[in-house]
Amino acid sequence: MKTSHLRTIAIVGVATAAVAGFALASEVAAGPSRVDVDLLAGVMQLVQQDYVHPVGSGELTDAALKGMLSRLDPHSSYMTEQEFRESREDISGKFGGVGLKITDHSGLPTVLSPIDDTPGARAGLQPGDAIVSVDGQSTHGIDLMDVIRKIRGTPGSVVKLTIQRGSQSPFDVPLTRQIIEVHSVKSRLEPNDVGYLRISEFGAETPNELKQAIMSLQHEANGKLAGVVLDLRNDPGGLLTSAVDVSSDFLNGGTVVSIRGRNGNDDESFTAPASGALLPDTPMVVLVNGASASASEIVAGALQDRHRATVMGTQSFGKGSVQTIIPIKEHGALRLTTALYYTASGRSIQGDGITPDIVVQAAKDEQVENSLIWREAQLHGAFANPGTLPNSDVTPGSKGASPATASPPIKEQLIGTEQDSQLKAALSHLERAPSANPTVIRTSAPG
Repeated sequence: MKTSHLRTIAIVGVATAAVAGFALASEVAAGPSRVDVDLLAGVMQLVQQDYVHPVGSGELTDAALKGMLSRLDPHSSYMTEQEFRESREDISGKFGGVGLKITDHSGLPTVLSPIDDTPGARAGLQPGDAIVSVDGQSTHGIDLMDVIRKIRGTPGSVVKLTIQRGSQSPFDVPLTRQIIEVHSVKSRLEPNDVGYLRISEFGAETPNELKQAIMSLQHEANGKLAGVVLDLRNDPGGLLTSAVDVSSDFLNGGTVVSIRGRNGNDDESFTAPASGALLPDTPMVVLVNGASASASEIVAGALQDRHRATVMGTQSFGKGSVQTIIPIKEHGALRLTTALYYTASGRSIQGDGITPDIVVQAAKDEQVENSLIWREAQLHGAFANPGTLPNSDVTPGSKGASPATASPPIKEQLIGTEQDSQLKAALSHLERAPSANPTVIRTSAPG
């Protein structure tokens, strides 16, 4: 892992050299024992010989690899050749489907975030919604990529999702599939020349889209923005390189994020260029919530640690691990957790998330109804927080998570609208001097 330019995919790196099948094991100091290999081969032979239906060795191998990787942690997995191809379509920002980012939670595919202006978003699907069936077929215990494949299909065709939202009774949501072209950055000029920038995910084109949006806002503001709101709410993450590039638009030089792996050779620090930030000094607020994860937490953590922005909103998701994509020649690819990342000050947000400087909860009528507050630490097999790096700048006990900093996320369709009370709070904050101490702002009475 010598350079950040080799890292792509969901806080994820890509090992660019493809490897041939089980030759991968030859690079590991202690590979599987002969007894283990014989056991696997023997079980596969028994299944092929005695299972009630014929099953090919390739199908069994794929299933064994999927089981092996998925038991490690919530984010490691094996992708078949088809699944690997589909994952690259996701990163390219164009695919057929309904526009939902989903993850596995307690054996059920669960919405991380709907993508703006897609069938899923227009239907009102929300972070935390569990997809309990697709076209009447249960999804419980089904491989996540198989569920995604069932949801995707020919543009114009209809897929019926059955949704479980909190304690509500399950309900059906019919969605018409379409070609999903992800434009990850939206912007507009707010009153008093404050720029509003929303990033819905960190794709390959996000840094370029952001630069264009910033330049457009500067032009509208006659060359001088009075402030910036960077909205990362409901942003499930994306590419590590994109997170670093986005941070660099607001930072001149210095550390953005560092990663630490099992071996010292895997350790790496990512820095912003010494000059070239488009908005190095403009007063800034970053908005986050419980559906802000991974790459969005890297950006929020960098700008918070470097005292470049005030982070507002509620506690973020808490995904602090890095996955590397390792293609296997003539097969699929491994998505393997290879490192943990640390913010500029040396803290890990694994399981904890980013604690806002100023906690602003969405109004009760803006929150996802009956939503459960679930986070990385609640996922099966999630890593414990490893603590801070040696010689870090973190004050013990600082910026820790607490119940007061978490709340259900805002409804997707309200983000950035006139009804968005968290955005209103961010705009108001930019109009006055920042507070020296974190506070909690509730935009409606607790209920």
